[in-house]
Amino acid sequence: MALARRLVAEAVGTGLLVLFGTGAVVAALHVGGGLLDYAALGIVALSFGLVVALVIHVFGSTSGAHINPAVTLGLAAVGRFPWRDVAPYVGAQLVGAVVGALLVVAAFGTTVAVDVASVGATTVGGGFTSSQALVAEALGTFLLLLTIMALAVDKRAAAGWAAYGIGLAVAVEIFVIAPISGGSVNPARTFGPYLVTTLFGGSVPWSQLLIYIVGPVVGAVLACLLYDAVARPREAEAEVRAAEGEPPQGTSGDILGRAPEGGERAAGDRLRDVPPQGTRGDVKPRAD
Repeated sequence: MALARRLVAEAVGTGLLVLFGTGAVVAALHVGGGLLDYAALGIVALSFGLVVALVIHVFGSTSGAHINPAVTLGLAAVGRFPWRDVAPYVGAQLVGAVVGALLVVAAFGTTVAVDVASVGATTVGGGFTSSQALVAEALGTFLLLLTIMALAVDKRAAAGWAAYGIGLAVAVEIFVIAPISGGSVNPARTFGPYLVTTLFGGSVPWSQLLIYIVGPVVGAVLACLLYDAVARPREAEAEVRAAEGEPPQGTSGDILGRAPEGGERAAGDRLRDVPPQGTRGDVKPRAD
């Protein structure tokens, strides 16, 4: 599949994540008069989780729907994504995040989106330190990547659960770590609102950006390495490939959620696991 199409999918998907995720933060702060209580945080978590699930459904078979630089780097670290495509993917995700943040401003206006809510920007919570926020971001991303590895990469996973399982993981981490760090677990999700808030004259703590880069990337890589070492999905994949008569791993482009060039299904494509027409599972046509 052409890289250009995959990059457009990543940009649009990340843009939707920021628009409907941070947009929920802006809406909650507007309704709450600038305050975000824990009940409102639950609505924000639900919005983030659902938009992630929907984006995976829409673009999972095109680009893998990483929509997160930490996901891209984590998968590349364990050989699940080609390093040559990492920089283009991250670039597309950052562009999409900025466009999504701009659309939040377009929808709510600068008074609400920028002056009141800073476009939903993530910051270290009151009473917490930068090191605590970094640990929280790493832990939240660790949960997210474990879920991705288990539901979208491992061929033993039941088909059809990946999108909403991953969305649920996003919601769960926001429930727990948002009071500490904002629950970003995504460098692009933080970068877009930071940049757009700055462009419209708002103030954001750029000195904290490193927390939202280092924490998610470390958590993502550790989760992927741990899952590969403990759950050992490659052994199961080799058995499945042999049983289905597919080429050995490494010959057909093993990229999460995306059919590789040439039309062969990628190991880990659990999003649309439907038998092709004319194969087992089809009902034979009735002769008239």
